[in-house]
Amino acid sequence: MRATVFLLTLLMISSGYFINESFAEISENQAFLLEGSGFAVTEESIKVSEIDLGISSQKQSGSTINFVTEDGFVTLDDEEFVISQLNGKFLRQGQYIRINGNIESPNGFDTSISFFGRLIEESKDASVYGFTGRITTTDDSYKILYTTKLSKLSKITPVSIESKKSNDLTIHILRGSSMQKTADDLTPGVNTASSLRFFSNDRISVQPGTSITIVNDDIASHSIVSGKENYGDRYNPFDPDGRISTGMIEPGESANITFENAGFYRLYDPDYTWMKIVAYVFPTTDNLVLGQSKNLGN
Repeated sequence: MRATVFLLTLLMISSGYFINESFAEISENQAFLLEGSGFAVTEESIKVSEIDLGISSQKQSGSTINFVTEDGFVTLDDEEFVISQLNGKFLRQGQYIRINGNIESPNGFDTSISFFGRLIEESKDASVYGFTGRITTTDDSYKILYTTKLSKLSKITPVSIESKKSNDLTIHILRGSSMQKTADDLTPGVNTASSLRFFSNDRISVQPGTSITIVNDDIASHSIVSGKENYGDRYNPFDPDGRISTGMIEPGESANITFENAGFYRLYDPDYTWMKIVAYVFPTTDNLVLGQSKNLGN
C-alpha cells in the first residue's frame, strides 16, 4: 500500500514538473504565425479544415497575453473563410491558446469559431499545439480537431543611413534554391538551399516603411512578388496581389523591397514556388519575454 502511494505521489510530482516546464516563450508586441490542419466533424460528414493566422500579441495581464489576428483564413474543404472579428489569449504563459470570434464566408455571412489549444511539444524553431473547438455556420456546427505550429517571426529593426549595409536589412537567396531538394539530397556540411531553406531568413517582422535588400546568391535568376497562397493547388499555388514585385534579379545582383503599408505579406518566386517568405508588417515595441523554457526561435 505504501509503495502504491509513493508511486502515485511520484507520478503526480513528475507530471507537475513536465507541465510546468512545457510552455512556450511568448512576448508582448510580437508577431506569430499559427498554421495547421485537421478535421471538422458533424454527425453527417467529416471535412478537411486548415487554419492560417497572422497573430499580433498585445499587453500582458498576469500570466495572460491578449492577441489580435491581423490576417488569415480558415477552410472547410474548398470553402475559405477570412477573418472578420477574431481575438484570442495566450494563457498560463503560453501553455494554452484560446481563440474566439467571427470569420466571414465567401457569401458574406459571419461564421463563429471557438477554439482552445494546448501546448504539446516545442523545439528551438516553433511550438506544436493541439486544438479542439467548434466552427458554427448558418447551416451546421462542426467540431474541430487541429494540429498546429506556432512560429515567432524574426524582428528586423530599421537602422540609420550610416548603417544601411547592416546584415539585419539583407536577405540572401541561397545558392541552389532553383533546384528543389528533399531530405535525401542533403549534403553534410554544405550551407546552401539543400538544407531545405531557400532564403537566409524566410520569416520576418518589420515596421511599416522598412526597406530590405534581396541578394541573389544563386546561379539562376529570380524574382520576388507578393500574393495569396492557394493551399492544396499544385498547379496554381499563388495568386499575385500586386503589392510587391522586384522584377528579375540576376545572379550576383540585388533588389530592394519597401513595405509601405502595414499588413501580412506572402512573398514567393513565381518561377520556383517552393521559395517563400512570410513578412509581418506592423508597428512593434520592445519585447517582454515570458515563460521558463526554450525559445520559439526566429
